[in-house]
Parts: sequence; C-alpha cells; structure tokens
Amino acid sequence: MDFSEVIGHRHLKKHFIQSINEGRVPHAQLFIGPEGSGTLPMALAYAQYLLCRDNESCIKRFKNSSHPDLHFAYPVFTTKKVKSKPVSKFFTEEWRKLIKEEPYGNLFDWYKILGVDNKQGLISIEEAKEIIKSLSLKSYGGGYKVIIIWMAEKMNTECANRLLKLIEEPPNQTVFLLVAENEELIISTIRSRCQTNHLPPLSELDITQALVKNYDLEENKAKHIAHQSSGNYNKACDLVFHDSEDRVFEQWFVLWVRSAFKAKGNKAVIHSLISWSETIAKSGRETQKQFLRFCQTYFRQALLLNYSVDELVFIEPKVENFKLEKFAPFVHDANILGITSELENAIYHIERNGNAKIIFIDLSIKLTRLLHKKSQANT
Repeated sequence: MDFSEVIGHRHLKKHFIQSINEGRVPHAQLFIGPEGSGTLPMALAYAQYLLCRDNESCIKRFKNSSHPDLHFAYPVFTTKKVKSKPVSKFFTEEWRKLIKEEPYGNLFDWYKILGVDNKQGLISIEEAKEIIKSLSLKSYGGGYKVIIIWMAEKMNTECANRLLKLIEEPPNQTVFLLVAENEELIISTIRSRCQTNHLPPLSELDITQALVKNYDLEENKAKHIAHQSSGNYNKACDLVFHDSEDRVFEQWFVLWVRSAFKAKGNKAVIHSLISWSETIAKSGRETQKQFLRFCQTYFRQALLLNYSVDELVFIEPKVENFKLEKFAPFVHDANILGITSELENAIYHIERNGNAKIIFIDLSIKLTRLLHKKSQANT
C-alpha cells in the first residue's frame, strides 16, 4: 500500500517518508489508533516504502502480500483446518483477503472472514517461535526485514515475554511494526522499547473525500455518512453498503432498554430480559463484545444530546418509534458512570469466557436500577 492510498494523516506520512529517506528507522514502532483510523494501512505503507521505495517489481510483490522480507502475525485460533497450535502462516489466504478488501477492518471483520465468531483470537507463544525463526533468516533483498504484528494487544504474556529480547535487540535491519487499538493492553516492557505513533480518528473531510473517490458517492451523501461514522472509515464503508451490524445491534439495544425500564416493579417483564439475554448469549463472543461497545457509544450519544452538545451527536435511530431525544433524558450525571462501568465489566468477563447468559442477565438487572436513577440536577 502506498502512502498516497492511506486516508488523512498527512503530517505523519510526511514525517515517515522523511525519516526513512534520512535513514532514521526505529527498530520497533507502535502504531496506535482507534478502529477505522488507518493504523494497519499506515504500517503497510511504511513497510512498503522501507522495502521497495520506487521499485515496481518489489511493489507488485508487496501488494500481493508475497514479499519475502515482509512477515505478519495476527490473532488466530483453532479451526477445522488448523486443529492445534494455530499460527498466522496457516491463514495467509484469509489475511490477504482482509488486506485487499478491508484494510481498515477490525477484529470482528477478521473473524467473519475466518468464519468463526464464538472463539477469541490470540497471538501465542507458538507465533513468537515462528517470528523468531523467520527473522533469523537473511534478508532476501539484502536490506530490511519487516514484521507487522496486527492487534498486538492480543499477544499473551508468554508470547510477549518471548519476543521481548528480540524487540529490544533485533538482528541488523530488522523492523517491528506493532499495530494496536488499545496501548494499555500491551505489556509495559514492550511499550517502553517501541517508538509510539498515535493516529487520531479521521476527520469528516478526509472520510468524505475518500468516500467520493472510492465509491463515487455524491458529496452530500458522503458528508452525511462521514458524520455518522465518527472518524471511523471502516464504519463509513459499512454504511455505504448498508452492511453494518449496527442495525441489528440497535434493535437489540432498543428492546433491551425498553424492557429494562419497564422491569422495575414488574416481574412479568423480567422474563423478557431473560429471553433477551438468552438471544444475545447465542451469538459469538466477538459479536457480544462488539454489541457492548455499540451500547457504550449509544449511551454516550444520549448523554451528549441530553446536555445539548448536539454538534457531536451522529447516531440516527432506525428503529421505529424510538427517538434519541426522548431517551436522552434518562442518561445523565447520576447514572452514566455506573452504566459505563457495568458495560466494561461485562466486556471483561466475556473476554475471559464467562457464562454469557448470566453476564447479560446480571447486566440487565443492573441497568434496570440505573435507568431509574434521578439526575442530581433535578434533586
């Protein structure tokens, strides 16, 4: 991927090109940014420029993800095809599909390509062994070797510790590019050995221009989608194709908050919440986490609307008879921290393979109490 293909971040791209041209190439770098900000495309562009510059045959191999001096690691798990000790090289075809079709995609998109949603990927010690083995070989082109570790926060402790020495003192002209959304989930000893590059969410203007260029949209429609995407180009692409899981998530969310609000003092509605929890529990764990993050965004949007920060509100409810302005007054100073905390706790327990039905029933009961709290401004 060329730097010209990476959306936005002009100053950062200029800095990378200049530093490579001047021979200032840190041996370990972190590319940190929220979903859809372009961390993976930026890392790919950096690696391509470092390995190829203007060499057309080299660029062609790179774009096919077949450059011998470019290596990848990413979260994987056991499947029908790979029944034990899964590592990235067994999923090369699927990875190339993600890079080609959804370079701004997230873990949810990656797991959909793999065809498994009820497992959680990991970068394990087996992957660390493969990385060490690959980087011990001489460079094919006689120059740099690059390893891109996507979703580096998915490295388990054994893997991270095994790679620590290599990241600290890599072989000559070996570059680690670690791509992540959550910097805090990467162990501090690795973070301290990397140069960190933060990519902020994309501007509405950059997303608008990219949508017009890549999908031939009318500018007004592109602007509308860019506003709804909140700096996330991956979400913007989903909105273009009406392929966003947010539509299903919104239906789940509305049913949930309506039932939770009615449940206080009404035992019959508790059965609706239990039934709702059972439905969500049947989805895969990555879907459950994605839904909970969607809920966090929805509650934050309601809070912003409640406090008249309308210019930051981008959600437009699609569920019939559900108006954000009518829901917003129930999200306020007295319950937003509690709601956010409970959603974070639910994500934490889902990630640790807790019983999803119990987690969502517990969350629903707590939401019932929180939604009926009165704002301190009204007391």
